[in-house]
Amino acid sequence: MDQAVVETLEINLLLDAIFQYTGRDYRYHRPDFFRQKILGFMKANAIATISGLQDKVLHEPDILDSLLDYIDSRPVRLFDHPDKIMRLRQLMVPWLRSFPSAKIWIADCVAPEEVFSWIILLMEENLYCKTQLYVTSPNTNFLAASKQGQWSSDLFELYEQNYQLAGGTRSLSYYCSRIKDTFVFNPELGNNIYWSQYSLVSGASFNEYEVIICAGGLAHLNVPGKNRALSLFYSSQPVFGLLADHRSGSFAGPTESFYKIISSESGIYQRKH
Repeated sequence: MDQAVVETLEINLLLDAIFQYTGRDYRYHRPDFFRQKILGFMKANAIATISGLQDKVLHEPDILDSLLDYIDSRPVRLFDHPDKIMRLRQLMVPWLRSFPSAKIWIADCVAPEEVFSWIILLMEENLYCKTQLYVTSPNTNFLAASKQGQWSSDLFELYEQNYQLAGGTRSLSYYCSRIKDTFVFNPELGNNIYWSQYSLVSGASFNEYEVIICAGGLAHLNVPGKNRALSLFYSSQPVFGLLADHRSGSFAGPTESFYKIISSESGIYQRKH
């Protein structure tokens, strides 16, 4: 049998095994993305075959946990893409000011930087006191790490620069404290956050949000998976609600008609009706 056919069969069996064992559904991921992640994990852990990896996944919980973290991970920085954050800030603030209270959904979170960037900007706009943030991820390890709000002191200079470029009005040190080689965000920044395990491809709408931020959660999905997620976002927003996703490209397909493009460069869209 052709090696590529064998590999595809093994990957599909692994996908089914993970789903049956954990309920985590990676069958809506792009095949090329999932294959790259699997092979990268195998190389890092000296596992020769995909079937060998499947055996470890089913019999060694630590390997399964590490594999899921590896698949779900993506690089994140505080105020990542500051020009795009600045653009969303300019659009989002007047919209949020028009409500007596507001909700923001940060979907598919992988790190504290994705959450606390927005908390800081909301505080500087005097909006955090009337805004609830809902942070979700299918990965409970990432949620737990994000709650801690910690990051390496080596990143401070880069993060300070990003913060200023994103329209920051103070110094980043105003919002965090240094403990040895780590910076920790001040506790009051976590006052208005709800944390929850949640999957974009299997979950149902559970609230209505004036703003949804998904900075990368759609990029790894195949077309059916992306359409499911976008349909979910659509049903979770009021008319004129803002959706931000600066990593996943076009919404081409059935969901394209759901949203008006506000800024294609910054990945900002608005629900039409």
